[in-house]
Amino acid sequence: MDEQAKKTALRMIPYGLYVLTTKSKDGNDLGAATVNWVTQASFAPPLVAVGVKADSGAHQHIKDTGVFAVNVLGKDQLDMAFAFFKPTEREGNTLNGQPFEDSPAGLPLLTATPAWWECKLVDEIAQGDHTVFVGEVVEAGVRAEDQIVLMRDHNLNYGG
Repeated sequence: MDEQAKKTALRMIPYGLYVLTTKSKDGNDLGAATVNWVTQASFAPPLVAVGVKADSGAHQHIKDTGVFAVNVLGKDQLDMAFAFFKPTEREGNTLNGQPFEDSPAGLPLLTATPAWWECKLVDEIAQGDHTVFVGEVVEAGVRAEDQIVLMRDHNLNYGG
């Protein structure tokens, strides 16, 4: 296989940027990580699939609790994506400096994002260095109808 062709071809898949939020089983540890492998997988029931790095804290939270939330980043929120490339630090009601509120299930929702959804885990596929978690959307909210930030618009790549 031509490795460069493979990398170039796979990077042509358009990806948005999102912040996945989680909590530990005891609720004391909150997790937040920028993710981009996100897609809707079913209309009825509404299912989404999210790729999560297997060695991450968020991955363990999802395995332990069976719930997660996805915060959609707007087109002007690239800086917020970068804030969650690093470990999560909570200070009061902020995560990595971004304000949050609790979702109906007690997951952190970033209040500056245009939309979010909350999922209960219904399936998972663990292969390679990521697990694809399939979640049923049980709650959702829209704060503003906005265009999403796309990685390709900022010459960002993940994978390939």
